[in-house]
Amino acid sequence: MRTLIVLRHAKAAHVPGLADKERPLTDRGERDAVRVGEEIKALGLAPELVLCSPARRTTRTAELAFPTVETSYERDIYEAYPEELYELVRRLDPDVETLVLCGHNPGVQELALSLVGGELSFRPGAFAVVEVDAPWVDLWPGEGRLVTHWDPKGA
Repeated sequence: MRTLIVLRHAKAAHVPGLADKERPLTDRGERDAVRVGEEIKALGLAPELVLCSPARRTTRTAELAFPTVETSYERDIYEAYPEELYELVRRLDPDVETLVLCGHNPGVQELALSLVGGELSFRPGAFAVVEVDAPWVDLWPGEGRLVTHWDPKGA
């Protein structure tokens, strides 16, 4: 069994004139990113790898939530559709058992929904923990089971 943690970056600031990729986290976003790591640890999960968009808000979220976990910055996560996210995950080393994918909406929300069905809100800082039986290379829509969903505003 494998575990995929689908994470939307924490709350980011809107700064006039600043490129979208350069948007920083707000103070609340910084606090929520730390909480993400604490919540995932409290669930007994120990990610082995983070696949992360190179945008400033996602890299900072990953740094704060998973300071000791290997992180791979993947430009294809920025503005990705679920199909592109599936392709990234399918290329993973089969020995990775617990993965975090840290990205942006609507892509991460649509990925989680396509894996588990139902309805999930993905406000900034939210994550879904999804278990899958298939090897990463065989990951397809409908293959996941929702273990939990966490939202910093609902916690």
